[in-house]
Amino acid sequence: MKTDLIIIGSGPGGYNTACHAAKNGLNTVIFEDRQAGGTCLNRGCIPTKTLCHEADMIEAVAAMTGSRPETDLSKAMNRKEHVTGQLREGVETLMKSPGITFVKEHASFKDAHTVVAGGEEYTADNIIIATGSESKMPPIEGINEEGVVTSTELLNLEKMPNHLCIIGAGVIGMEFASVFKSFGSNVTVIEFLKECLPAIDSDIAKRMRKVMERRGIEFYMQSAVKSINRKGDKLTVCFDKKNKPQEVEADIVLVATGRKPNIDGLGLENTGINFDSKGIKVDDNMLTNIRGVYAIGDVNGRAMLAHAATAQGIRSVNHILKKSDNIRMEIMPAAVFTNPEVAGVGLTSDQCDAMGIEYNTRKGFYRSNGKALAMDESEGMVKLITDNNNKIIGCHAYGAHAADIIQEATVIMNFDGTTDNLRDIIHTHPTLEEILHDSTV
Repeated sequence: MKTDLIIIGSGPGGYNTACHAAKNGLNTVIFEDRQAGGTCLNRGCIPTKTLCHEADMIEAVAAMTGSRPETDLSKAMNRKEHVTGQLREGVETLMKSPGITFVKEHASFKDAHTVVAGGEEYTADNIIIATGSESKMPPIEGINEEGVVTSTELLNLEKMPNHLCIIGAGVIGMEFASVFKSFGSNVTVIEFLKECLPAIDSDIAKRMRKVMERRGIEFYMQSAVKSINRKGDKLTVCFDKKNKPQEVEADIVLVATGRKPNIDGLGLENTGINFDSKGIKVDDNMLTNIRGVYAIGDVNGRAMLAHAATAQGIRSVNHILKKSDNIRMEIMPAAVFTNPEVAGVGLTSDQCDAMGIEYNTRKGFYRSNGKALAMDESEGMVKLITDNNNKIIGCHAYGAHAADIIQEATVIMNFDGTTDNLRDIIHTHPTLEEILHDSTV
């Protein structure tokens, strides 16, 4: 079968790209060997954020009544399934749009412009690889013990762990630490690096960790896990903290040490495409070294974020259509849906220091914001980073709805805005966004 465009993978990058391509007149065939919506919808962003919402409701009730309600894990998991199922049906409906053919089969390359799926061959001058990523398991003794899980298995737990040990303090680790602490589990986080959330401004990350420690989450930073051992119904995680052996006992151990591009079984060896363990190599148009073959989202390793995959997919289709766009891939907001939230966009202070960039910082605090106090959310800070001409080059925050606040900074940065521009924008009162405005005063 000959078509205009082939897309492998139906995550946010894949299905949004298919819609964009079809609307622009490209007959598109999209392949998916699992569930429509990919990891984000079924095993990642959406189910996790559903549980984050459940955790937030527990915290709200506890703050209002002074008594923490008991968590019904089965109800939380059932609601998660309802939300993901509803959204998955929506994606499947989109994939029935005119110009899109949705094939539920595993696809692999026969050659650079031929894909084999379900015993049939499909050819196209343009192919977009959007196969996402999967959990990366470190070489730790006992990593395959029963009860050692990835985020996928944790999202399907049937019994609440009394003690959850998390290896890794990145986005996945921190979100699950926050959720299960709210659910009533004892939580321990073991991290090899000096600070949690390495992609976030270290000032914000440190403050956030302190908040989580006050919630009762135990952190072991600069600690290397050596082994995991099962004794009866308990797991013992053995690790070195600054060369001193220590151990933690847990019911469940979550391995959250990052993700790797999902390229196994794609048949890339038949294409000549350049790739390594970090992902498929692409240029700024998401084009590989093979003409007409693109890679978007987690599989190229550039920015493992659902919205990054969507933006990259639009860019690749625009390149195919020879259309220009003003998408600025370097201005990529990101959020961590802990309680409270963490979010950031642009350069961090650490990056500026490493690159030798002169910068200034301005800070605004939740404790002086009327809406934050009314919400009983006085813990938080917004940090603006500007160059010597007051141009905003970064914004980072922790606190209630930090992701929403960062989005306003993202808009301003996309237009090379300054603190003067931000100061001149009228903000609704009372809102949390006033914290961002106040940081310029």
